[in-house]
Amino acid sequence: MSFTNIRSAAVALCLLSPLAEVSAQGLRRVDDVEVLAQTSIPTGTQFAGTEFGGISGLAYDRRSDRYLGLSDDRSQLAPARFYGLDIAYFNGALSVAIASVTTLRDASGQPFPALSVDPEGLALLQNGRIFVSSEGDANALIAPFVRLFARDGGELRALPVPQDYLPVAGGVSGIRNNLAFESLTLTPNERLLYTATENALFQDGSAASLTQGSLCRVLQYHAHSGRVRRELVYETDPIVDAPVPANGFATNGLVELLALDDFGTFLALERSFSAGVGNDVRLYEIRYPFAWLPFGFGPAVPPTKRLLVDFGAQGIVPDNLEAMAFGPRLSDGRELLIVAADNNFSPSQASQFVALAVRLRRSGV
Repeated sequence: MSFTNIRSAAVALCLLSPLAEVSAQGLRRVDDVEVLAQTSIPTGTQFAGTEFGGISGLAYDRRSDRYLGLSDDRSQLAPARFYGLDIAYFNGALSVAIASVTTLRDASGQPFPALSVDPEGLALLQNGRIFVSSEGDANALIAPFVRLFARDGGELRALPVPQDYLPVAGGVSGIRNNLAFESLTLTPNERLLYTATENALFQDGSAASLTQGSLCRVLQYHAHSGRVRRELVYETDPIVDAPVPANGFATNGLVELLALDDFGTFLALERSFSAGVGNDVRLYEIRYPFAWLPFGFGPAVPPTKRLLVDFGAQGIVPDNLEAMAFGPRLSDGRELLIVAADNNFSPSQASQFVALAVRLRRSGV
C-alpha cells in the first residue's frame, strides 16, 4: 500500500457512497471526558517471584471484574507475562492491587526466550482468549507479531504480518526499532482487530520530529479468521518539546488505540517524550470513513482527529502512559477509562494509573 500524496486523498468518498446510510445505532462519539483520580505502584514491587512493571497493554474482563495488564519485559527480568489487576474507583479515589500473574508461552509450549519478544498490546475476547502484539526488535531483525493466546498463556495461533512490516538490515524498509506494534484493540462486536505502528515504516516516511508528525500504518484484521482486511493510516503530532540538551533523545508516537464502535471510531493515545523535559500525553477521538467496509474500499485517508485530554493541562504529571481500557460503567452512566504507564522498570519512574470518566453518545456518520 502506498501512502504517496496521502494528505490529498478523497475524503469525499464517505459522502458519495450509498453505504453512508449506515444506521447511527452503533456509532459512538465522545461528549466529554473528566479526569477523576490517579495512583501508582512503585518500581521494584515484587509479586509471585516477578518484578511488577512495564504495563503496556490493558484489558477489562467483565466476567471476573478484573483487568489484565501486559508487561513489556522482554523475558529478561522474568518470562514474558501478564498480570491480573483489581482496579477500583470509589468515592474519588483509585486503587490498584496485583492479583495474579500468567506466563506467556510460545507455540512450543515454553516461555519466550530472553530478548525474543517485546509484548506491547493486549485485547481480550469474551471467551477469555487474548490477542497480544509484540514490537519485535528491528535492530536484531526480529519481526513484530500479533498472536492469539489462551487465558492460561498458551499460544494458539499466529496472525500473518505483511512483508512490508518485516525489519530489513540497514533500515531501508520495515519497522523502526521500538516504534512498531504498540497498540491493539478489538471492535465491540469482536469482528475486527486493529494494531498500529508507533511511527512510520522506513519506506513510508520519517519518524516524528519537532516540526512534523509521522505516518503510522494501522493494520486491520478479521478477528476470527485472522486474515488481514486492510491498512489505514494515522498521522501523529510533532514532538511537543525540544530535548535538553538539544541533541538529546526525543520522540512522539501512537501508543494505544481503543475502539469505541464497530465503524471506525477510536480513542487514540499519543505520548511525546523529550530527554530533560519528560512526557506529554494526549488523548484523541479519531474517526475513519468506512474503516469497517470490505477490503480494498477507498484510499488510505487519515482520520479526523479531535483532542479530548491533554493530561498535563489537567494537572496530571504523566509518566510513560501507553495502555488503556474501559472498565465497569460508573453509577452516573459514564464509562470508566483506565490509562496505565509503562515504568520501564526504572527507579525514577512508577507504574502510574489514571482514571477518567467518558460520556459517550450515539452519533450519525
